[in-house]
Amino acid sequence: MRNRTVLGILSLCLGVLVFSLQDPLVKAVSGGYPVTEVMAIRAIVALPILIAIVQADVGLKAVLSKRFGMLTLRAFIQFSSYTVYYLAIAALPLADAVALYFMAPLFIMAMAGPYLGERVSWKTLATVLIGLVGVLVMVRPGAGVFDWAALLSLGSAFLYGFSQLMARRIGDTESSTVMAFYQNGAYLSGAIAVATVFHLAGITHAAHPSVEFLVRPWVWPTMPDFLKMAACGLVASAGMILLSQAYRMAPANRVATFEYTGILWSPLWGFLFFAEVPRETTVLGAALIIGAGLLALSGGRRRNAAPAAPVTTDAVSSEAA
Repeated sequence: MRNRTVLGILSLCLGVLVFSLQDPLVKAVSGGYPVTEVMAIRAIVALPILIAIVQADVGLKAVLSKRFGMLTLRAFIQFSSYTVYYLAIAALPLADAVALYFMAPLFIMAMAGPYLGERVSWKTLATVLIGLVGVLVMVRPGAGVFDWAALLSLGSAFLYGFSQLMARRIGDTESSTVMAFYQNGAYLSGAIAVATVFHLAGITHAAHPSVEFLVRPWVWPTMPDFLKMAACGLVASAGMILLSQAYRMAPANRVATFEYTGILWSPLWGFLFFAEVPRETTVLGAALIIGAGLLALSGGRRRNAAPAAPVTTDAVSSEAA
């Protein structure tokens, strides 16, 4: 059992590292292509891989679920979450965008009461408030340097958190691979639909880099840029396998803490690829957000001393394709 837990932790850490590679890839092409084109190519590349994974896991017949409506709704909420997250990446340093996105676990804890009827303790609410203080430290409202793209990253975390609460409602009958298959379909169809709307409306340019990344018309990519977009699909699929394996091998409450290793990679990629140096307020705010999340997780572990059963992949980094 101990060896399986260690292997599960290692698998999760590797999966988080793999997923983090998507952020610099997306940021690298955000200056010349629209986010919808990036997501469409990513989804097309991931589709055959996901089909194989679903077949091996539960069989393709599982895609024809009686919960089609809930799966589809959740998939498009995920599409919205990742779209606005990528828009934030276009304007913010990677360290800022990712740190703000890690408010998602705290949002999940805060919303679990009203949405799932779970008891939310005052300690949980206190950790959420600590996380929000970290957000204020990072975005520094009123300091003359606030970029509203920070709200995109926070909005993405909120949407992601709500989609994961939906996953808990349907996770008793639907596998994580089927959910990922529906998400991939939403990414592809949603990206095409959004691009079509802006094309028909004649909106092709904007002043802010986030909005420009959204409305820019599709263009034929160069081979290096196409490979970067396609790599996102491969990275997402590989990450999903690693994270799913992690949560199958070890109790969720033992490995979930290691999700926060994801916040270590973004400053590194930002520095190596974009010469971004995190500000002191970014480091302090990220520390508060991480500390709040770890405090909440440790509290949850004490309340659930018994080993937890394997769950669907509901972690911050776990929405692969």
